[in-house]
Amino acid sequence: MTRTPNAPGPDDATAHRPEEGKPRRVARLTVQGWIHVVLAANVLLVIVFAVSGGVLQARADDRTDLLTDRVQPARATAYQLETSLVDQETGVRGYVLSRDAGFLDPYASGARDEKTFEARLATQLADHSGIVADLKTAGRLSDAWRRDYAEPLIEAARAPGGAKAPSLEASKARFDELRGQLATLEKDIEQLRDRIRASADDSRRSRNLLFGGMLAAFLASGLALTLLLHRIVGRPLRVLEAASVDVSGGAFERRIRLDGPRDLERVAQAVEEMRRRIVEELSASKAREVLLERQAEELDAQTLELKRSNAELEQFAYVASHDLQEPLRKIASFCQLLEKRYGDQLDDRAKQYIDFAVDGAKRMQILINDLLTFSRVGRVGEEPIPVALDDVLDRALGNLSVVLEETGARVVREGPLPTVTGDVTTLTMLWQNLIGNAVKFRHPDRPPEIAVRCEAEPEDGQWRLTVQDNGIGIEPEFREKVFIIFQRLHGRDEYEGTGIGLAVCRKIVEHHGGAITLDGTAGGGTRVTFTLPMARPEPDLGAEEAARPPEGAHT
Repeated sequence: MTRTPNAPGPDDATAHRPEEGKPRRVARLTVQGWIHVVLAANVLLVIVFAVSGGVLQARADDRTDLLTDRVQPARATAYQLETSLVDQETGVRGYVLSRDAGFLDPYASGARDEKTFEARLATQLADHSGIVADLKTAGRLSDAWRRDYAEPLIEAARAPGGAKAPSLEASKARFDELRGQLATLEKDIEQLRDRIRASADDSRRSRNLLFGGMLAAFLASGLALTLLLHRIVGRPLRVLEAASVDVSGGAFERRIRLDGPRDLERVAQAVEEMRRRIVEELSASKAREVLLERQAEELDAQTLELKRSNAELEQFAYVASHDLQEPLRKIASFCQLLEKRYGDQLDDRAKQYIDFAVDGAKRMQILINDLLTFSRVGRVGEEPIPVALDDVLDRALGNLSVVLEETGARVVREGPLPTVTGDVTTLTMLWQNLIGNAVKFRHPDRPPEIAVRCEAEPEDGQWRLTVQDNGIGIEPEFREKVFIIFQRLHGRDEYEGTGIGLAVCRKIVEHHGGAITLDGTAGGGTRVTFTLPMARPEPDLGAEEAARPPEGAHT
């Protein structure tokens, strides 16, 4: 039973369909689906690494900006603050010891700069409460030192003998306490700087590690994609290739099975279906080959039988043309001699018997000659050559010239006749029989008129020729009977002949590859139509030139 190309067989169901009740395997994805999965994973990795790297880079940039824009300037400001305080203490000490008013200038400028640097430092480190607290403590100690020591010492130096002033040693001790607080402030700022610098370094290291991991992840994903393609694409393709090579090498019974991506399984199913069709066609071809071999053997046997039959027919033709006719001639001759020699001794009945015997012998000779003519059609004659039908019709009319003249028959050709490939002798016989029949079966009340016409049928590659007469016609039920050998529709006393003419015509036409039919009505004439294949063009001629009929019409 032949399966349709898209109908899966039982092997396909077991080889390619997942088992019921089991989860669908991941390999059921297509190759394109696997590539999309890997690409999606890579895109996700890129997004994750890009966001993480961006966050780390932003953090590192923030720490660097903080260190550069605020912490480092704050450290310098702290040194400047300390310098302004030292200038104040030095100015107070110099003025007290020397009573030189010039020492009060550093004191005054230092006091002004102190307030400026404190405000700047408070702005730069506003986000760091511990350092701001240290700064405020230093400011209170500085204010207390100026109020309790610096100002009283300056007043006492200006007005000696006035109120008792603190000693320089006490002022220096209180100022050392202030300097200790400033050292603490500077130490806190340095620690903050170190922490921020370490944080920035950590962010940069994390960023570098992240980018290194991203590169490694890309390399790993590329390797994974390579291995994945090798496993889910390369390996199934090699299996499919090996199976296809085996099948192409002649192992047609090998079934092609494939486990892999869905699209590759579909390809394998298509190849398996093609293999099945090839096997089916091969089996059918082998069966046809066996049948053809058997038919060839039978045909060879029939050919041998046909050759034997043809040989016997040739032998029969030789016997009929020599051995059978010789006794008939002797019968006719001796009957005629008997009548001539003993005619005066024979009565009328004896003479009638002798006439019957002579007539029978002559009719037997005619039948034998007609049978020989029928059997020789298609077996004897020249090789097929281009034959102009006008020429062979002229030959046939020449052979019938006497009867045409006696009956007053008129033959009209309605246009030129073409050239066909055939045998001149048999085609002349064809025209002669057709024209002769039209004259023989003429109507007693009118002279015979015979029209010959030709029409081309290019789609069939044939010429359709018609011989139309105005004779006695034929009944419709006898249209096929007239083509049977020795079949007559009239008695011998009405029309001469043996009834073999149209049978010979049919055999000649069929021998040339055509067909012949007869149409007519009683009293209305007969039309005989036959076809002949168009002549094949010569290699150096066009089809129209090879099949072009000769110019001119013949009547």
